[in-house]
Amino acid sequence: MRNQATQEFHVTYFDADCGRARSEVFDTLEEAERFAGRHCHGEDSWAVVDVVTVEHVQIAA
Repeated sequence: MRNQATQEFHVTYFDADCGRARSEVFDTLEEAERFAGRHCHGEDSWAVVDVVTVEHVQIAA
């Protein structure tokens, strides 16, 4: 069994259209920051980028 860790970038943001917090997952920090920036345009808007380490377990047959 082998563990392999990768990083994902989770963006949690406030969607003013529906009045709820939502989240999206990206493969690169640049994509996540670009997305977060598009959602921070008003006084009540916010977005947070979190780096998440994901471990993928590979089981030998």
